[in-house]
Amino acid sequence: MSIYRKHLFDLPEGMIYLDGNSLGPLPKSVPARVAQAVSAEWGGNLIKGWNLDGWMAQPSRVGDLVGRLIGAPAGSVVMGDTLSIKVYQALSAALQMRSERRVVISDSGNFPTDLYMAEGLIRHLGHGHELRVVAPEEVTEAITDQVAAVILTQVDYRTGRMHDMADITARAHAAGAVMIWDLAHSAGAVPVDLAGCKAEFAVGCTYKYLNGGPGAPAFIYIRPDIADAVQPALAGWLGHEAPFAFDLDYRPAPGVERMRVGTPPVLQMTALEAAMEAWEGVEMAELRAASVALCETFIAEVEARCPELTLASPRDAARRGSQVSFRFEQGYAAMQALIARDVIGDFRAPDIMRFGFTPLYVGADDVTRAAEVLEEVIKDRLWDRPEYLARQRVT
Repeated sequence: MSIYRKHLFDLPEGMIYLDGNSLGPLPKSVPARVAQAVSAEWGGNLIKGWNLDGWMAQPSRVGDLVGRLIGAPAGSVVMGDTLSIKVYQALSAALQMRSERRVVISDSGNFPTDLYMAEGLIRHLGHGHELRVVAPEEVTEAITDQVAAVILTQVDYRTGRMHDMADITARAHAAGAVMIWDLAHSAGAVPVDLAGCKAEFAVGCTYKYLNGGPGAPAFIYIRPDIADAVQPALAGWLGHEAPFAFDLDYRPAPGVERMRVGTPPVLQMTALEAAMEAWEGVEMAELRAASVALCETFIAEVEARCPELTLASPRDAARRGSQVSFRFEQGYAAMQALIARDVIGDFRAPDIMRFGFTPLYVGADDVTRAAEVLEEVIKDRLWDRPEYLARQRVT
């Protein structure tokens, strides 16, 4: 089965979409499936939908679909809430597991929300914990026997630089620390082996490479051998062992189910479940090879055509996720000019032009044409217009 399956996505004619690392496009299967959930399930079955239409089981059912793409065993991933909530859950559980330690390690390439959630949790606990944020290349030497938890995003959202998950996890474990991976830019983009690396926790979102749509639910993974010992800080009703017993005291559900918090977002999760059909038959090793080829072509084309741009991503494909970033002083305006010409990437401050490569719907011809349009924008200074220089709220 071919990796390239653009026919499954509703992309505007003539658009080259290189921003699936921020928001994936609409799979064609989603509108009808969501309409069915709205009209036939919600409209026709009403509250019976929780049983008749499998709404209550949906977080685990969809969790297994995601788990296949990140090397997680069946029953170890559950969906729901937002990535920020899942970061909070994982880190709070990790700190309980190492209650005698006070240091949390992260890096300056981490997505800011992970750091914000860590800072907020530490303030709330008031137990003298310290968040140490180091440069990405300094992570391994920062992991000492003082460290309770290490929380890192595997693929840097700005540059695409990729951590060695197996090596860092092994170093964390050697120091007695708990390992948490944020897979927001990994799930559906690069091969991940959670079972093999033995990390305790992983979290991630599903609106990027997994095409679940804006606001799609997040996921959390717990290593199966520790799942029944994890104590959730957010003890939600649906994480209870028997929610409909309505006990006044909380008893955590078995395994990762205890990390369920609020009511599942049924319509949004239905969209994600339908979107996951596009991944049937896709092997991550094959997708990775196609992604690397697209990225390598783009780098070569842009460097030959646009010497004004500087590669911000690692040149070594083994150290890079499924995106390519270039630095340009007028990067924001240049990206707006590109977008106006139907080549869609995005911008990250202060000067990063970011392009994502998803082989499910991006082909070699798209890459070459995108580089051609970028050359026109840069060489002809098409970016130097008031409408492109004015910053919008979302960049």
